[in-house]
Order: sequence, then C-alpha cells, then structure tokens
Amino acid sequence: MLSRLSIRDIVLIERLDIDFTPGLSVLTGETGAGKSILLDALSLALGARGDASLVRHGATQGQVSAVFDVPRNHPARTLLADNAIDDDGDIILKRIQTADGRTRVFVNDQPSSVTLMRDIGRALVEIHGQHDERALVDAGAHRDVLDSFGGHVGEAKATADAWKIWRGAEQELSRHRARVDAAAREAEYLRASVTELTKLDPQPGEESELAELRAAMMRVEKIASEIQDAQDVLSGSSSPLPQLASLLRRLQRKAAEVPGLLDDVVKSLDEAMISLDAAQSGVDAALRTTEYDPQRLEKAEERLFALRAAARKHNIAVDDLAKLRDTMVADLADLDAGEERLQTLEQQARSTRDTYDRIAASLSELRKTAAESLRKTVMAELPELKLERAEFLVEMSSEADNRMLEGIDQVEFWVRTNPGTRPGPMMKVASGGELSRFLLALKVALADRGSAPTLVFDEIDTGVGGAVADAIGQRLARLSSRVQVLSVTHAPQVAARAATHFLISKKGNTDKVATGIHEMDRPARQEEIARMLSGATITEEARAAAERLLRENVAAAS
Repeated sequence: MLSRLSIRDIVLIERLDIDFTPGLSVLTGETGAGKSILLDALSLALGARGDASLVRHGATQGQVSAVFDVPRNHPARTLLADNAIDDDGDIILKRIQTADGRTRVFVNDQPSSVTLMRDIGRALVEIHGQHDERALVDAGAHRDVLDSFGGHVGEAKATADAWKIWRGAEQELSRHRARVDAAAREAEYLRASVTELTKLDPQPGEESELAELRAAMMRVEKIASEIQDAQDVLSGSSSPLPQLASLLRRLQRKAAEVPGLLDDVVKSLDEAMISLDAAQSGVDAALRTTEYDPQRLEKAEERLFALRAAARKHNIAVDDLAKLRDTMVADLADLDAGEERLQTLEQQARSTRDTYDRIAASLSELRKTAAESLRKTVMAELPELKLERAEFLVEMSSEADNRMLEGIDQVEFWVRTNPGTRPGPMMKVASGGELSRFLLALKVALADRGSAPTLVFDEIDTGVGGAVADAIGQRLARLSSRVQVLSVTHAPQVAARAATHFLISKKGNTDKVATGIHEMDRPARQEEIARMLSGATITEEARAAAERLLRENVAAAS
C-alpha cells in the first residue's frame, strides 16, 4: 500500500507530507483547492510524463516521493531484482522535475529510468477516473483481467509455455528445411567437390611441409650439379689421374738410374696422386649423399600446386581444405538424411501444436465460464449504481487457428447502456460518469484478484447523488477491506464511509497561495460533510444529516 507521499514545490503545493493508512481514505475540499494537483504529483512519482509547468512558480525544481509497503512476494519486487535495485524494505519512488524541463528518477535511492518507474508504478497503483486510460479501459488488459477473475492464471502460463515450445519446434523445422533446400540446390556441386577433395585428401600442415621439401630439393639440385662436374673432371674420360699415374711410374724407373736427380719430383707427384685420389673419393661420397631425385621433386611440386589450385578454386587457405571437405560431407549427409529428419521435425511440430491446441482449448473453456460469471457479478452491481437498464458483456471470440502466446481468445469488455441500443467497447460507448461506475463495478467484482495493492478513484461520483452516491461509497468501502483505496470525492455519502478523511485546502493571500492537507477528527469530519451537503452556508440541518451519515456508516462498518 501507499504509506507516505511527500511533495515539494509542485504547482500550488509548497511542502506536503501525507501518511496513509489501510482501508478507505477520502480526500475532499472545495473546487480549486488542489485535489487534482495532488493526483498529478502522485502520477509523476508513478512514471507519468514530466512537465516543467508542474514546478512551483519561483522554484528551480519540484520533487515527489512515494513510499510503498508491500509483501516480499509482490511483482514490483521482482522488477527491482531484475534491474539490480536494492530491496531491503519499503519501495521508494522519487521524481525530481526541474523548471527547465529535465527530470530525474530514483528507485530506492538509485538512479533509474522513467520506464522502470512506470512499470513499478503500474504494479503498485491503479488510478481510475472518468478519463483515465491506464486502468480497466485498456482492452489489451481485459484478457488478463478475466484470467485473474477466473483464477486460471496458471493455465494461462501453461498455454504460453506450450506456445513457446511449439514455436520453437516450428522454427527448428523451418531452419532445417532451409538447410536441406539449400543443400539440394547445390547437390551436384557438393558431390563433385567432395569427390575432388576426397581424392586430393589434403592434410593439415601439408602445404608448409611440401614447400619446405621443394625448397630443400631445389637447393640440393644446384649442389649436386656442381659435384657431378667435379666427378667428371676427376673420374671422367678427361681425368688427369691415368696420365699422372703413368708419368709417375716412368719417372720412378728413371730416378733409380740417376739417384738424387728426380727424387723430389717423384715425391711431389706421389703426394699429388694421393691427394687427387682422396679428392675423387670425397666427391664420390658427396654425390652418393645428395642422391638428388628429379622425379621426387616433380611429384612434390605437382602435389603442392594441386593443393594451392584447389584452395584458389574455393577461395580459402590450403589448411582449410580438409575442414571444407568435412563441411560439404555433412551438408550432403543433411541432404541424404534430410527427408527422414524433416519427417521427424514435422512430427515434433505437429505434436507440440496439438499439445498447445489442447491446452489452449481447455483455457478457452475456462475463460468462457469465467466470462459468464464475471458478467453476472458485474450486472449484480449495476442497479444500485443507477445503471439498472445497462448491460455488461464480455465479448470473447475464439479462433483455433489463431494461435497466440496468450491463447486462442480475444477478450474485450463491452457495454450496452440502454435496451435496444447497439453494444460496443466500454470505452467508446459509456459516457464519462457511466464509465466510472462500470469501472467501479468491475473492481468490486474483481476485488483483490489481479489488482494493484492501491486503488485511486478520481471523482467517480461526479454527477450522481443520493442513493447512487451511497452505493458508490458502499462499494469503495467493500473494496477497501481487501486493498487500499484512495478516493477524491464530492459526495458526502462517500466521504462518510471513509476510515480516514483528508481535507485539502488553499491558504495564503493574493501574493502567495499554497495547498495544504490535513487529516480530520470526528467533529471536523462532521463539519466538512455538512458543507458538502449544504454548500457555502452550513445549516444545523446539514450538521444533523452529516452526523446521521457518520453514525450510520460506523454502524454498517461494525
């Protein structure tokens, strides 16, 4: 419930702190005293559109704080948790409106957004008036209202869950069908590519290995050519070794004939022969070590060039060829197994749709029963509200093929204000005063089912009096036994039924006027109700009538 409202520098209100209690509280006062300003200030704290004109003249900013005491399991606290707002006690909504048009929002003293403030405000307070569009006149909320009245919110959630499962199955089916269709269009290309890549059989890192091998073999090729030339010189047909060997033998024979003359020459030639022989052996060994194979180089180049050509064809890196092949194989598998998988998904979609249809149809039947019960309950309230010739209708249309998250039903509250006239949406058909009374009858029928913990009624008794005003007061009092009710009223019959009575008044002079509010005791209440009965001049008869109203309502309450 709303436990405290603090207002600073809003229009005619300079400083105001109001503590509210459970039950029915009424706010009365002469026309122009500032009752509408009070509701404008409350609306500002609930997330209504800000306006620089709301700031009191001469002030730089206005401020409104609303404090709410609600149970731990209230939906408003879920909103706090979802938005990481501290929640260890009361819920405090504070709005600062500056004179230059800017606005600041705080939820539990944490900076927040107007959107979050509005969402929390809607969960905490409903404002009902002749022209209010946030309450039951919103046709989009009528289905939820009916579910709350019928007590089948759980069934509505089960329907929403079944719809999500069905839609998920439909989406998976659609995605798979798209993949199969795309694979079918590319089947010939895929099969040719898979055949080509499977034959090629690319391996991770193969390009680098082949490139390194090719470079190494090309280096060996150059070295081997030089070694081969050396072998041809040392061991080929033009090798000097046979001639040097023959020369050495002849000189060795002659040296014996002339001792000392050719000894050094023979020695040098012998050493040269030994060195050349060693060189020849070294060249032969080097040639055997290189073993250059032109065919191996050719094969390595062919493999490398084939891999790179395939990569260019598919516009990817060589190392990604194997992954591409696997992807194409998977796509072909989707295509080959597509019909079977499609059949499975189609069966799942049909099954989940059938489940949704069954749950939604059951919910629709519950709603039809609840609609008739709500119609009768509201109709029972209308005669005493001087709407005895009117008719309240729950217009409900159901289409099994129109599957929605909320079910298969469209629900809207309609009224017929006089016999023989055409019924229509409540907001369009009912006049201002009629609409207020229809809304009151609905709220009484709904009681605390699906209701915010605080209900505000803004002059819903305008244009009525006597028995009708008394009937409105009775119903507001009945409502206040379940939720907190605040009512701005001009009807003494309503004011007399309040548990708490606030008087709103203007104080000041021609230079400065401020709106004030205070809770009245029993004598002050009697005087205010007498004023409401008689007007500017309060008569003894009016005081007696006011006393009678207060006494009767105390007796009724007990």
